[in-house]
Amino acid sequence: MEHLLENPETWVLVAFLIFIALVAKKAYLVITVALDARATRIREGLDDAARLREEAQSLLAEYQRQQRGADGEIEAMLERARRDSALMLEAARTRLAAQLLQREKQTTQNIARAEAQMVGEVRVAASEMAMAAVEYMIIENLNQSQATKLIDGSIEDLGMRLRQVS
Repeated sequence: MEHLLENPETWVLVAFLIFIALVAKKAYLVITVALDARATRIREGLDDAARLREEAQSLLAEYQRQQRGADGEIEAMLERARRDSALMLEAARTRLAAQLLQREKQTTQNIARAEAQMVGEVRVAASEMAMAAVEYMIIENLNQSQATKLIDGSIEDLGMRLRQVS
C-alpha cells in the first residue's frame, strides 16, 4: 500500500479523476440549465398559443352576439378562427422546434469546445508534471562525474547538430 502512495502515477491518476469529476459536474449544471431554459421557452410558447386561441374564441363569441341571425356568416367566422388558431399553433410549434434545434446545436458546440480546451489543459499539465518528475529523478540520481559526462556529451552533440544545420 505504501508503494502505491509513493508512486507519482497514482497521484496523477487521482488528480485526473478529480478533474474529470469536476468537469462532469460543471457540464451537468450547464446542460441542466440549458434544458430548463428550453422547457421554459416551450411552456411560454404553448401559453402564447393558448392565449391566442382564447383571444380567437372571445372574438368569435363577440361576433355571435352581434349577428345572431346570420348563421352562415357566424359559421364562416368560426371556421376561420379555428384555422387561424391551428395555423398560429403550428407556426409557434415550428418556431419552437427551430429554436430548440438551434439551442441544441449551440450547446453541442459549446460542449465540444469545452472538451477540446480541457484536453489541451490536461496535456499541458501532464507534460509539466512529467518534466518535473524527470528533473527530480535527474537531481536525485546524478552524481558529479555523471553530470560532467552528460554536459560534455550534450555540448559535443550540439556542435555536431550545428555543423549539420550550417
